[in-house]
Amino acid sequence: MPQQLTFDLPVREALGREDFFVSSANAVALATLDGWQDWPQGKMALIGARGAGKTHLAHVWAAEAGASIVSAADLTEAEAPALAAGAARVVVEDADAIAGDREAEVALFHLHNLVLASGGRLLLTAATAPNRWPLGLPDLASRMQATAVAALEPPDDALLSAVLLKLFADRQIAVAPNLIPYLAARIDRSFAAARDAVAQLDQQALAQSRPVTRALAAEVLDLGAEDAP
Repeated sequence: MPQQLTFDLPVREALGREDFFVSSANAVALATLDGWQDWPQGKMALIGARGAGKTHLAHVWAAEAGASIVSAADLTEAEAPALAAGAARVVVEDADAIAGDREAEVALFHLHNLVLASGGRLLLTAATAPNRWPLGLPDLASRMQATAVAALEPPDDALLSAVLLKLFADRQIAVAPNLIPYLAARIDRSFAAARDAVAQLDQQALAQSRPVTRALAAEVLDLGAEDAP
């Protein structure tokens, strides 16, 4: 079958609270963020695997707490005072990714101190707990190690199905209801696997001018063709 040209168009993710599906895998983390006024020392690390929903939940919290969001890699020491002004609430995404970057570590160190000194709140997202970050700045390392943790756990059946449905919806792809349990039962039980599967199916459906079905999933993802149609 002739293949059509495909374009890597940006996907607009729905990041509102109404789009966040709550299950046993994330209920504790959600409750922890809802109680942000009582965080120990005014800070919290939200951790989880790639695609676990850290960014989504961080946006939910930011909208409700009136927080600014900044990527740790983009943070500079010069902009720390403005971000921290007036008991500010700040989200720093992918904070663990700056380990070994001296300038970025210094910037996060100053932002951390300024936010907490003003009575603000600081939310950090990362793949692992702060005590596992290989930070080179001792003062930052000690402050990160004293940060409480809210963890997003691997998805249960209900959450994995909801994530698959949301990922298709983010790409404006309508799928038959029977595709979701078919995929959930066959892909690796992780958010990353769900994201990758949806991306592959979207790409191949466009390239082959076919709808996203169980038959396409069986072909593209090598999931086994039994009862695929």
